[in-house]
Amino acid sequence: MEFDFEALAREVRYKLLCAFVAPRPIALVTTISSEGVGNAAPMSFFNVFSDDPPIVIISIRARPDGSPKDTTKNIKETGEFVVHLVDRSIADAMITCGIAFPPGEDEIKYTNLSVCQSQKVKPNRILGAPAALECRLATTVEYENRSIIFGKVVHMWVRDECIDQKTLYVKSDAYKPLARLHGDYYITAENLFELPLPTYEEWLKQQKK
Repeated sequence: MEFDFEALAREVRYKLLCAFVAPRPIALVTTISSEGVGNAAPMSFFNVFSDDPPIVIISIRARPDGSPKDTTKNIKETGEFVVHLVDRSIADAMITCGIAFPPGEDEIKYTNLSVCQSQKVKPNRILGAPAALECRLATTVEYENRSIIFGKVVHMWVRDECIDQKTLYVKSDAYKPLARLHGDYYITAENLFELPLPTYEEWLKQQKK
């Protein structure tokens, strides 16, 4: 089937993009307003885009009336946020944080999550998350009804069981992040398999066999 994205309705574009560009990692983002009110919200239009400099990008759509969501407003006002990766242990709380509570509500208080003080930024870190990235706002790009937020990672916390403390490689048997598929479907990192990338010389040798 062919789809002309310049002619399709928004809801159809969303359905196609989110179903086939998947799985998408989830950023459970904590922020704090300029008045000191906390906020937590999940975002699935998210990824890491650079290691040098260390940059993550989050795309946040405005509310239907055009006003910014609390996450967007808080990041622009304070310049700081924390991205938490999500696993099954905090999945239900992540869903609760995605409910459209009235502006100014701290979603964390409606979950069983606990928080602690971050190392370098003001928004709290969620205890129980497998990993957390403390970020400072690098820049934003405003495009139609979206704010595309570039965050520079200034500190990272990882649950001890998820990382080999000697090599600093992730422990695949312990770190099983949750990712978004389509609709209300999610997936965890299970049934892993390796596909090593050969060097050009190794590839040439393989072709001669």
